[in-house]
Amino acid sequence: MIRKLRFTVPLLAIIAGYTWVFVRVTPRWAAQVVTAIVLGLSLWRAARTGEWGLRGSAFLPALRAAAAFTLPAVGLICLAGSHLGPLPRRPNPWRDLAFLVPWAAGQQFALQIVLLRESQAATSRGKGIALAAAVFGALHLPNPFLAPVTLVAAAVWCWIYDRHPNLVPLALSHALCTLAIIYCLDPTLTGHLRIGYAYLQLR
Repeated sequence: MIRKLRFTVPLLAIIAGYTWVFVRVTPRWAAQVVTAIVLGLSLWRAARTGEWGLRGSAFLPALRAAAAFTLPAVGLICLAGSHLGPLPRRPNPWRDLAFLVPWAAGQQFALQIVLLRESQAATSRGKGIALAAAVFGALHLPNPFLAPVTLVAAAVWCWIYDRHPNLVPLALSHALCTLAIIYCLDPTLTGHLRIGYAYLQLR
């Protein structure tokens, strides 16, 4: 089983090692290095397998499925935020979205091309979706908001990708959901979207 997770294991070790250990003793730019390494591993696997997550015929079905999840999710986030108190003040949503789209695309690339596909190879099609989502959620621990939210969202995104393998709608869904969270929910509720040791520092 471990041999079928040949890219997943080092990817998880790098992410967990940084978020829990090395983030304490490295400068902030080290996060960019970690991101580059994770993307490099994901690109390496994509090159080996020939799967890039850009199947043209899957774009519209993936877009419809992603919209069916994203629009209610964003609406629910905004509705919850309006009932929980004053909304956070941020000056430029378009600038934030311009940053979030490539950030989300990188996460979706690693999630689908590495975590999902290798989880499915190690287990089965359905169990692989559940395993990839569970791992993705666990990477956001100990944040009590992000861990369950990303678990559910990753399960939906993996389910969509498994049927319609195009990453573009999933990256847009990821970015828009994150944008709704940072504009509609108090950062004290979301733990400032921090994970690992950085989240513990908030407490």
